[in-house]
Amino acid sequence: MEGQNGSRAHGPVTDGQKRRKKQEDKEDKEEIPDRVTLKKEIGLLSACAIIIGNIIGSGIFISPKGVLEHSGSVGLALVVWVLGGCIAALGSLCYAELGVTIPKSGGDYSYVTEIFGGLMGFLLLWSAVLIMYPTTLAVIALTFSSYVLQPVFPDCVPPYMATRMLSATCLLLLTWVNCSSVRMATRIQDVFTVGKLMALGLIIMVGLVQICNGNYEALTPQVAFAMERTPSVGQIALAFLQASFAFSGWNFLNYVTEEVVEPRRNLPRAIYISIPLVTFVYTLTNIAYFSSMSPEELLSSNAVAVTFGEKLLGMFSVVMPISVALSTFGGINGYLFTSSRLCFSGAREGHLPSLLAMIHYKNCTPIPALLVCCAATIVILCIGETHNLINYVSFINYLSYGVTIAGLLYYRWKKPNLFRPIKVNLLVPVCYLMFWALLLGFSLYSEPVVCGVGLVIMLTGVPVYFLGVHWKEKPKCIYKFIERMTFVGQRLCFVVFPQIDPIVIDDPSERTDT
Repeated sequence: MEGQNGSRAHGPVTDGQKRRKKQEDKEDKEEIPDRVTLKKEIGLLSACAIIIGNIIGSGIFISPKGVLEHSGSVGLALVVWVLGGCIAALGSLCYAELGVTIPKSGGDYSYVTEIFGGLMGFLLLWSAVLIMYPTTLAVIALTFSSYVLQPVFPDCVPPYMATRMLSATCLLLLTWVNCSSVRMATRIQDVFTVGKLMALGLIIMVGLVQICNGNYEALTPQVAFAMERTPSVGQIALAFLQASFAFSGWNFLNYVTEEVVEPRRNLPRAIYISIPLVTFVYTLTNIAYFSSMSPEELLSSNAVAVTFGEKLLGMFSVVMPISVALSTFGGINGYLFTSSRLCFSGAREGHLPSLLAMIHYKNCTPIPALLVCCAATIVILCIGETHNLINYVSFINYLSYGVTIAGLLYYRWKKPNLFRPIKVNLLVPVCYLMFWALLLGFSLYSEPVVCGVGLVIMLTGVPVYFLGVHWKEKPKCIYKFIERMTFVGQRLCFVVFPQIDPIVIDDPSERTDT
């Protein structure tokens, strides 16, 4: 019997067994990549989709009311929208230079850390992880749930718990998608970005039809610039801040530089394509709003796009809340994708727990960083006071832009011979910083409490930095606890440290023009 069994076990291998063995080997190769590292799966189209998808979230459906309210007239509101796009374009040109000079993921944080050192970088990271991105995600998620539930509750505001539960469900779903596959997340971003542009295209087409039918009285210069009251400089500054909220996200491709295919070519190309396109679409969308709605109607509306649809689309007005919901859904996906890379970069620099710098051994996605972003957003949702927090977020966000672009000028002076594949004219960062300083100064004058709270939030990171990062001689029990928690997190998430290719992530100080 033993001999027979042995002969069966070691007999000639059949063709079927060979095919099964070959298939198993192929599956093993597909399951576990040769290198556990962040994958370069973001081409030019996906790069444009990340920028456009992050800019076009809920802002264009919310901010027109705030811009008009602070500017005081239709004409000045349109000027603010165009100039807001021009300022975003100037900033994005500066970020294009920084992105190819310091080719690291992490955006503002990575550049400020490289240029000004750990403390300045940590303060940006602290405010972004603690409040900036969780709050923005929470606002977009709440906008999504409000528009989805509006047809269900047509005559009243959707219940508080219903909006929170739907927002949390949406966040959990998209977190799972981002944990599962980079490619799946970028494909969702591509599809929903096209959907956003189609929704805004519908608004623009309806507006153009209205203009062709002669409904453009509100856009004539004598009516458009007629003001019941002359806005103060501070009010105009607040109008620009409202517009800047709608344009926020123009720098988000810089957060995922290491996952962009040929970043030195595709990163600047994506910026050059996306920012002018969004500015053009935003301006035409506002013209469409003003061609169909009086300033009084727009100011009294809490959902400008829905009011627009109810007035002009009749039985098809349900298309508008669905379109806005799809737009915000894509915005949530984009913010999750990019903000998780910020946590990943911070952990890699030693400013956050090392677990957040690990990626899944098979999917190559930063699962711990994604889970932290999702959890922080759900906490903000439970707090409830998101509308007050968004004012602090806008100030911190704008402050970080200025510090980063000031860093570009300092880096030019500090390392003049550093190789820069893109080198913008000095007038570009100087013009941006002049406008930034003017706007920030008037914001401090008009809203000192809001700006003061924003600064306090950022400065709370100073003691955290010195205790958590700068203090190296901690008690052994703290290190043992951190090591244990990291081990548990690795076992739960199946994550490891990624392999870093020194050819891809080199030291920018070693590359010079000479």
